[in-house]
Amino acid sequence: MARTAAFLGRRRGGRKALPALLFFTDPRRTPDPEAVARGLPPGAAVVFRAFGAADAEARGARLAAIARRRKLTLLIGADAALAQRLGAQGVHLPERLAHDARRLKAAHPAWIVTAAVHSTTAARRALAWGADAVVVSTAFASRSPSAGPPMGPLRLAILVRRAGGPVYALGGIDNEKARLLKDTGLAGLAAVDGLRT
Repeated sequence: MARTAAFLGRRRGGRKALPALLFFTDPRRTPDPEAVARGLPPGAAVVFRAFGAADAEARGARLAAIARRRKLTLLIGADAALAQRLGAQGVHLPERLAHDARRLKAAHPAWIVTAAVHSTTAARRALAWGADAVVVSTAFASRSPSAGPPMGPLRLAILVRRAGGPVYALGGIDNEKARLLKDTGLAGLAAVDGLRT
C-alpha cells in the first residue's frame, strides 16, 4: 500500500507538501496505534483520533514521539488545542467541522488541515473553505460501523476530477485494492485496518 501511495503522491502537484499515506487511528480497530506508527514509512502521516478518550494526551504524546523519530507527520482529529499542545503538524476535521479549516490555517499557517467528506459536493465545499486536502470515504466495503456504500474506483475517479483539490481515499483499502486506485488521480491513500501490524 505504501508503494501505491508513494506513486500517487509523486503525481500530485500542490502548494503544500502532503504525505502520500495516512494512517487513521481507531480505539476499537487499532488498539495499538503506536505499533502501527512504528511500521509506517518515513513521510507518512498518523491521524490520531482520540474520540474523547481519557488517555488522549498521553497516547498523543507517545505518537508524537514516534512521529518525530520516524519522520512522520502527526495530525490530530478534531482537536486543535491538543494538536497545539502536542506540537502536531495539523488537524483532521470531520465533515461537520470542515468550515473551520480557514480559521485554523489563519491561526496556524504551517499546519496541514484535512477534512473528511462523503460526496463531491462536500469535497468541493471543504476545499473552498480552505482544507489542504479531503479524505473521501468509503472507497471499498469497510468494517467501519459508520461506512456508507462503497464508491469503487470509477466513481472515486469522477469525484477526484470534480473536487478541485487533493483527495485521499479511505475505506476498505489494503495492498490489493490500493493497486486498483492508481489511475484515479488521488493525492494518496488512507487506511485504518489496512495498515495494522
